[in-house]
Formats: sequence, C-alpha cells, structure tokens
Amino acid sequence: MDTDDIDRYLDAANRSNTNRSYQGALRHFEVEWGGFLPATPDSVARYLAHYADSLAINTLQQRLAALAKWHNEQGFADPTKAPIVRKVLKGIRTLHPAQEKQARPIQLEQLRSLVDWLDSQIADVGIGPASLRYRRDKALVLLGFWRGFRGDELTRLCIEHVKAVAGEGMSCFLPFSKGDRQAHGMTFRAPALLSLCPVDAYLDWIAAAKLTDGPVFRAIDRWGNVGTEGLHINSLIPLLRSLLDDAAIPHADEYTSHSLRRGFANWATGSGWDMKTLMEYVGWRDVHSAMRYVEAADPFASVRQPNE
Repeated sequence: MDTDDIDRYLDAANRSNTNRSYQGALRHFEVEWGGFLPATPDSVARYLAHYADSLAINTLQQRLAALAKWHNEQGFADPTKAPIVRKVLKGIRTLHPAQEKQARPIQLEQLRSLVDWLDSQIADVGIGPASLRYRRDKALVLLGFWRGFRGDELTRLCIEHVKAVAGEGMSCFLPFSKGDRQAHGMTFRAPALLSLCPVDAYLDWIAAAKLTDGPVFRAIDRWGNVGTEGLHINSLIPLLRSLLDDAAIPHADEYTSHSLRRGFANWATGSGWDMKTLMEYVGWRDVHSAMRYVEAADPFASVRQPNE
C-alpha cells in the first residue's frame, strides 16, 4: 500500500463536517479574536472570558476541542487542559446557565396534514419541476420521520444503499453515521404502511426523477433538472420550515431537521415502545442521547380536569 492510499484512508477517518467546524473554530480564535498558535493557557482563558456572554457553552466547548486537536496534532502541549482554563469554563457555566433549546417535534397529526397538502399539490401541478419537488419532499419527510433519521443521514443516503419493495418495507445502509464511531456501517429498516408510507413515497420519487444511483435527495432547478449532488445539510431547515409554512402548520419557524427525529421518538414512546426498542431502532448507543429527544409524559394527565 502506497502513501496515497494511506492518506486516502486517513482522510476518510476524519468527519468532513467536524473538520470544517474545527477549521472555523481555529479561524475564529486567530482571526476574529486575534489569538496566536500555539496558544498559552492564559490566552485560551482570556478568549473564553471574552466570549462568555455571547457564545453558548456548547460552542465554547467546541472551540476548546478544536484548539486541543490542533495542539495535539502539532506536538504542542494542550493548553485547554490547564487548571485556569477549566476553572474559567466552570465559572462561565455558573454565571451563564442556559437551557438547551430543542427543536419542536413534528407530531403525527402535523405530519399527516403536511403530507395531505403535498399530495394535493402533486395532484394540482401535474408533471413538471414543482411535481418533482413535492414528491422529493414527501419522501424526505416520511423517511425522516419513520426512520428517525438525522438531517445529515438523509442528505448522505444513496440509492445503491437502499432496497425498497412496495407493500413489504425498505432497508437503508449508511457506511458511517454519528452513532457508528468505528465506521462499520449500519443498516436501518423502515416498514411499509397503509398510510403515510415511506416506502411508497421513496419509490414514487426515484421513479419520477428517473434516478438509479447516487444521492437520494437532491436539488431541483427551476427547469426540473435534478442535480447530481445530495442536498446540503444547511438547506434542510429552510426547506422544512417553508413546507410547514405553506401547509399552514403553526410555528413553522420553530422546527428544524431534528423535528422529524424528535417527532418519531415521541410517537414511539407514546405508542408504548420501551427505551431499549427505541434506541435499537434509531441507532442510539447512549440513553442520555435518546432522552434528549423524548418529552417526559405528564404524570398528572389522567387526573387533570379539562378547561371549561
């Protein structure tokens, strides 16, 4: 095996999204704040203090992770492990507590309203670019909901990794995902349903778009030309919010690409799924990660009096 092959596998081991995020963090430290690399513990502590009241604690932690990675890779001592940095970060958590903002989950009734609206649009517009977009969007929201996929999993899904049979079900293979740290690949299955069926929606979309391989979900231009690249992850939130708004579903601006995943998790627990079954289906390895997507049940619901 030559050096080029080794470099190729090393590159594949690094998550492209993570690399871009870390590069942005280093650029923020050096360019926007004016720091120097290699950094000292004192400079990192001052950097944290400077942005304590303007950046979320998760963002600051991500910046520290990027700085730590750079120093370790370059053979320098990691300044983020210094006691002064840890104490400053602890102080920021104390003085700037923040409740985690979660996406509004899409409930089954809202999913049904959205799909009914998409079906009505497909029937009205006939054949053309708009019809393709509505068919794509229908497949995207139904597969995203019933499979509990994250946005990046939807954008990376490829046709050659999907096996779908109408009336039976479908399997989706992802070569790597957030829950698959060793990149062994994971297969996810989705059922065929009598209504709101992700299998039928998927088959309808790829048939209408005449797709045989490559990304499942792609951009479509004004003339109806389907792109070759998958949708960008950053396009999913505005796409979903626009659909919900057009379908007259309230609070459209409070939904994100996580809303489909959260919606499914709440539907599953409300339908009697235990946490172990839900975790295995969605692919969660950590129960704490799973609980972030599940809303706690109202313990007084059975005795609460309805408003008159």
